[in-house]
Amino acid sequence: MKAPAPNPKSNEALALPAQATFLRVLEDLAISIPQSAEPTNANPRDRAKRIVRTAGLNAGAMSAGLALPPGPLGLLTVIPDLLRVWKIQQQMVADVAACFGKSAQLNRQMMVYCLFRHGAAMLVRDVVARAGERVIVKQASLRVIQQLLRRIGIQVTQKTVGKSLSRWLPILGPILIGGYSLMDTRTVGKTAIDTFSRQIEIEPGDVIGAGGAMEAVGPGLP
Repeated sequence: MKAPAPNPKSNEALALPAQATFLRVLEDLAISIPQSAEPTNANPRDRAKRIVRTAGLNAGAMSAGLALPPGPLGLLTVIPDLLRVWKIQQQMVADVAACFGKSAQLNRQMMVYCLFRHGAAMLVRDVVARAGERVIVKQASLRVIQQLLRRIGIQVTQKTVGKSLSRWLPILGPILIGGYSLMDTRTVGKTAIDTFSRQIEIEPGDVIGAGGAMEAVGPGLP
């Protein structure tokens, strides 16, 4: 049976409600840091790689399963798919931090940085920055985090609407979408491992949005 042709209007209709939903979920991801049962590990990098590998497989399998319904039915699974992938990635970041013994340093800035650095590096660079073997975390208010997440949400919405075209492919679509979620999760995991394997320093000061850019207030980042 031939799948119906993609309808651009369906994708456009998805954008507005998706953007509002994404913003709410992004705020939840940043504010609610999940607990981890992972103990501090004597070989944290090896354990973290296993955590990332498992999370990637789980995310890929889940996304592929949700993408099985083709056409309009498949579009209904776009948002649930993304939200579940983010939840898997969020727990993965918490577990990676725990096996390095740095759960106490996993705040909302660090969670946003690990989840979205690979897709929005220019937006997160003013709340978390690298300086040699150190990671410098700038304190930020909830309002600042919301401003940052709003910008990230716009980018995510655009990418998701474009990716939803794959759901019109009855066989290849689930493979592509599952593979994307697997690789995206592994990229987030790589960022988390690289971040928590370094010395983390949290500096005082706030970050505010001005003229569409993020400006640091207080001591400058090195």
